[in-house]
Amino acid sequence: MEDQPPEVLMRGLLRAYYWMDESLQNGLVQAGFQPRTRTQTMILINISNGITRAAELARVLGVSRQAIQQQITELERDELVTQIPDPEDKRANRIVFSERGSQLINAALASLRQAEQALAIRLGYDTLRSLRNGLTNDWGPVIGEQHPPGRKRTIGDQSTSQG
Repeated sequence: MEDQPPEVLMRGLLRAYYWMDESLQNGLVQAGFQPRTRTQTMILINISNGITRAAELARVLGVSRQAIQQQITELERDELVTQIPDPEDKRANRIVFSERGSQLINAALASLRQAEQALAIRLGYDTLRSLRNGLTNDWGPVIGEQHPPGRKRTIGDQSTSQG
């Protein structure tokens, strides 16, 4: 690759993620909610994207089921989510938003839209559109086609069922 930039893309992606997460946290506080941990916001966003089983959340986030269950227990205690029996698998539960959790995720999405609007103004609408296109395009299989232990699939990998 010619003209390699001095900073690797991963560092920029992480910085962008932290910026978005901190903007999200500030938006939640302004909407009257308590700030959440990064792990909890990742869980909540994944639930809103349809990943509703603890085991699948653990795989996507690359953490143990116990760690996910601990976070879900805290989110339940704060009345943001509840667990209901999975109609497709009697051994499993699905995590769904409570009424308060639905309000939180709506506030979170509004906060993220505001952050994106600020980025569009700061970076330019074309730059934001290009960034969104680049991040949402199919990147193909991971290089080497191997997943680290504990991560059975990535968000875009459809080879493992979500449900």
